[in-house]
Amino acid sequence: MYSHEIDYKIIGEDIQIVEIELDPNETVIAEAGSMLFMEDGIQFETKMGDGTNPNQSIMGKIFQAGSRLLTGESLFMTHFTNRGYGKRKVAFAAPYPGTVMPIDLRNTYGNTLIVQKDGFLCAAMGTKLSIHFNQRLGSGLFGGEGFILQKLQGDGLAFVHAGGVVIERQLNNETLRVDTGCVVAFEPSVNFSVQRAGSLKSMVFGGEGIFLATLQGTGKCWIQSMPISKLVDRLSIYGPQSRKESGSVLGGLGNLFED
Repeated sequence: MYSHEIDYKIIGEDIQIVEIELDPNETVIAEAGSMLFMEDGIQFETKMGDGTNPNQSIMGKIFQAGSRLLTGESLFMTHFTNRGYGKRKVAFAAPYPGTVMPIDLRNTYGNTLIVQKDGFLCAAMGTKLSIHFNQRLGSGLFGGEGFILQKLQGDGLAFVHAGGVVIERQLNNETLRVDTGCVVAFEPSVNFSVQRAGSLKSMVFGGEGIFLATLQGTGKCWIQSMPISKLVDRLSIYGPQSRKESGSVLGGLGNLFED
């Protein structure tokens, strides 16, 4: 199934949205709840699956939808179709501060992209979404990220969301070690694994974590500077418990500054 050819515009800097312009009868698929606005003439329908296999059996659709639960996503996807007579627009918002990356799957190795489980935002109709298990079990057991991933396949545009700033790297038979959770996406020609960060002293006192994600091979990869897990950790410093912790460090002097 060929993907629909859609036009788009990325709006914003720190918290971006993607505005997609659809010709009559063109469709874009998206994660449930990501729609920001849609113009008159756009109709949406919630379905199980991405619509790439319309003759799929009920059991097949249930299995495909159920596998999405493993990635933490909704059972359903929303299909937005232009039923009007002219061009109509629909926009999708990123779930947290960061960057929306437009990726043409025709320019990826095997027309395929492997994406972190919370990275997919929306794509042209005809894009196939499926679950991808990393063959290296240690990636999930020790790294905390990367065991269950999403696979995007097709010949059209897909939009991936990343936290913070995004760096695109081209590996040429090289190895790149990255903080776990900071890998957004990579081509299937790149091997992804999680390895020990270094010596015991480095792991305990280095502040970089016990394990690092390792990308090896030839192909493109995308790295994010602020994954949602890091953002939550940083914000928790300023939570209700932060004052109690600071008071305990200062001892009795800390209580002088309490209300």
